[in-house]
Amino acid sequence: MRSALLAIWQADSGFPNGSFAFSYGIEAIAELRGKLSPQALAELIESVLRLRWTSFDRVLLIRAFRAGDDLDQLAALDRLCEAMSLLEPHRQGSRRNGGSFVAAHARLGHPIAARLRDAISSGQCLGHLPVMQGAVWQALQFDEASAQLASGYITASGMIAAAVRLGAIGALQAQAALQSVLPTIEQLVASSDANAELASCLPFIDIAAARHTRADLRLFVN
Repeated sequence: MRSALLAIWQADSGFPNGSFAFSYGIEAIAELRGKLSPQALAELIESVLRLRWTSFDRVLLIRAFRAGDDLDQLAALDRLCEAMSLLEPHRQGSRRNGGSFVAAHARLGHPIAARLRDAISSGQCLGHLPVMQGAVWQALQFDEASAQLASGYITASGMIAAAVRLGAIGALQAQAALQSVLPTIEQLVASSDANAELASCLPFIDIAAARHTRADLRLFVN
C-alpha cells in the first residue's frame, strides 16, 4: 500500500518529477502534423512505450533500482545511457531532467539524492533521468513494480501534458488518450524482460526530434 502511495506521489503532475522539459518528440510532430486526434496521440504514446520506454528507460531504471546507492554502478549506467542516446536532444533532456529530479529530492532531505547531486556536480555521474529515478525510488522503499509503473505513467502523462501545452489537442481528448494507454503500461511491466539488452527504435520520432533542434523557437528540449 505504501509503495503504491509513493508511486502516486511521484507520478503526480504537481511533483517536479523531471519530465517538464520533455515533449518526447510531440513538439516536432505537432509542428509537422498540426492537431492530433486522441487516437493519433494514443498511437504515438504506444510507440514510445513499446519501442523506447520498455526496452530502454525501464531497463535502466530497474538496473539502477537494483544498484541502490552504489555510485560506481550508477555512474556506469549513466554512461551507458549517454552512449546509447544518439540524438543530442535526448541526451540533453535526460540529463537536465534527471538533475532537476535529484535536486528536488535533495531539497526534501533525501540523503541518496544529495549524494547523487554531488556526484553529478563532480562529474562522477551524468544524471540521466531513469538512472536517477531508479536510485532514488529504491531508497524511498518503492517496490520494483511500483517504480516501473510510476516511470511508465510519467512518460505517458508527460507526452499528454506536452500535447495540451502546445495546443495540439484539447485537455479532455488528451485524457481519453492517456486512459487508453494505461493497460499498455500495466502489460509491459508485467511481461517485459528486465534483463534485456538496451534497445530503442523510433525512427519517425527521432527524425522529428532531430528536425526540432533547428527550430527557431522551442518550448521543449526535445
